[in-house]
Amino acid sequence: MGNLMKAALRKRLLPVIVCALLSSGLHADPVGDALAAPGRPDADHQRDLTSQPAAVLRFAGLSEEMVVLDLFAGSGYYSEIIAGAVGPDGTVYLHNNAAYLGFAGADLEKRLHGDRLPNVIRYDRELDAFDLPADSVDLVIAALVYHDVYFKNESWDVAADVFFDAIHRVLKPGGTLLIIDHEATAGSGNSAAQELHRIDPEFARRDIAAHGFEFAGELETLQNTADPLDISVFDPAVRRKTSRFVYKFVEPAD
Repeated sequence: MGNLMKAALRKRLLPVIVCALLSSGLHADPVGDALAAPGRPDADHQRDLTSQPAAVLRFAGLSEEMVVLDLFAGSGYYSEIIAGAVGPDGTVYLHNNAAYLGFAGADLEKRLHGDRLPNVIRYDRELDAFDLPADSVDLVIAALVYHDVYFKNESWDVAADVFFDAIHRVLKPGGTLLIIDHEATAGSGNSAAQELHRIDPEFARRDIAAHGFEFAGELETLQNTADPLDISVFDPAVRRKTSRFVYKFVEPAD
């Protein structure tokens, strides 16, 4: 076949190929569409700059029709994005316990007012009172909360075993656990959790694996070399721009 004939054939086939790709859904970008959705709060758009939710949620494998548990979700920043990405046939459980509801405040009420996120279910429970069906969740996201299982005060005492047992019970075999947290200095273990609200990434990886999850990858997008790692995450020098690790784990199939 001559070059002219090949060129003409490609020209005729190109629209057919494009239409096939579009109809197959290969062009879909549910996370990007969710981030661009009208009505997202201005504060969320501002947080996008440092939280990089597009990269994080794509790394997690978020897709349409998933069932997702946003663990200790606070005011629901991630829940709203996830809700848009999973679509009307997906479900998001926006979880808080009594202590976290105190941080969520009016922002949570405003986010959910008027049923503006119809596929989001507000789920106020202590971890030991979870009543979601076993093996019913595709993805659990724990954003900036894992270190809290090693933080203790008069209103907060969540044991690591209780934290992970609750996740194991609801997560489907092969389902994903996504952990995002503030990075502490190497070798510090969990000692920075109390005063600095940070945790050593290598300790976290070993600890989560020891609690029965299989490590499945790391995203480096949220690392910040300007963060000294040894000051409180609430220090103005690093607030909302700490160096964070993002780990993906999988619930074992057996």
